Amino acid sequence: MSTYVDNLNWRYATKRFDESKKISKKDLDTLKEAVRLSASSYGMQPYEIFVIESPEIKEELRTAAYNQPQLTEASHVVVFAAKADVTAEDVTEYMENVGETRGIPTEQLEGFSNMINGAIVSRAKEEKAIWAEKQCYIALGNLLSAAANMKIDACPMEGFDATGFDKILGLEEKGLHAAVIATIGYRSTEDQTQEYVKVRKSTEKLFTTL
Repeated sequence: MSTYVDNLNWRYATKRFDESKKISKKDLDTLKEAVRLSASSYGMQPYEIFVIESPEIKEELRTAAYNQPQLTEASHVVVFAAKADVTAEDVTEYMENVGETRGIPTEQLEGFSNMINGAIVSRAKEEKAIWAEKQCYIALGNLLSAAANMKIDACPMEGFDATGFDKILGLEEKGLHAAVIATIGYRSTEDQTQEYVKVRKSTEKLFTTL
């Protein structure tokens, strides 16, 4: 049986997908749960995630992704959309979730709420948007790792017109902005990239133990 590290060596940024192969609902649900459980700053998850399977919408998104074939060939396109602004109302909603989930009166969470409001909400809107986008990348990492462990191919992508994605998916009116995307599915035998040897820094060059 393959180990986790073996599966990370197996994965690569898939350039061409087999259009005839689709991710099963069961596997897709597992990937969603893996992403849902991702870490985020304060646990707030200041983003929403759109899983696109509609051929028509994928075709539209492809035009906003410089006609890259992954957008239509992959089984699904995953769009991580960050909050354009993080407000006190978002913190209140999160506190209500914490209280309900852990059985704690929200009054007891006032200190936690004040800390987040002081550390995040008080920042300039642009700073908050950058902070929210960073959280999307943590969730993206979970998606890539989980997919590799399930032998599902994925390609993280920043090469797209975010404003175009926002328009196609109606994100702006939801207070969201497309931060990063990933296409997921199964590699095509025609994708020569899968034969490339993975290139990474050596352990000695990458890590310093103090």
